[in-house]
Amino acid sequence: MTTEIATFAGGCFWCLEGALNQLRGVHRAVSGYMGGVLNNPTYEAICTGKTGHAEVVQVEYSPGEIDYTTLLEVFFSLHDPTQLNRQGNDVGTQYRSVVFFHSPAQEAEARHVIHALGAAYTAPIVTEVSPAQTFWPAEAYHQGYALANPNQPYCLYVVSPKLAKFRKQHGARLKANA
Repeated sequence: MTTEIATFAGGCFWCLEGALNQLRGVHRAVSGYMGGVLNNPTYEAICTGKTGHAEVVQVEYSPGEIDYTTLLEVFFSLHDPTQLNRQGNDVGTQYRSVVFFHSPAQEAEARHVIHALGAAYTAPIVTEVSPAQTFWPAEAYHQGYALANPNQPYCLYVVSPKLAKFRKQHGARLKANA
């Protein structure tokens, strides 16, 4: 079975990971960091906004089951790509919107989707399209956090509504056990 990698940043990684792991064709979505200058960054370090990293989710998927364009469409439905360096109350460069591409084909498709989506927004899309760099997995406690901690206040009031909207919009794409 052939798999490929996609990497997205769109605010808090708990929201993205919690949704992307529910898609058919996604083998795993892992929370982590990308785009900065510090080796082996920690959550505490990237929260300073001084390392240059973004909170990302790296997705391993089967292109025969879900294509990159669909992943991009889901990604853009999970956050507001017109907010620069923030998503809601999460503010800082670590929360910026980025598509980190792993091939020229991914870069071209990301730019195409952004251009096509542009008319749907009243403000310009500020999502960066950048080459993938070293992926640093986040600490173990971040992996699967939203699903494991649904009553944690941030998850209850921010993540859960996003996941409910995601399930409604993309129900036909969900794994049977999602």
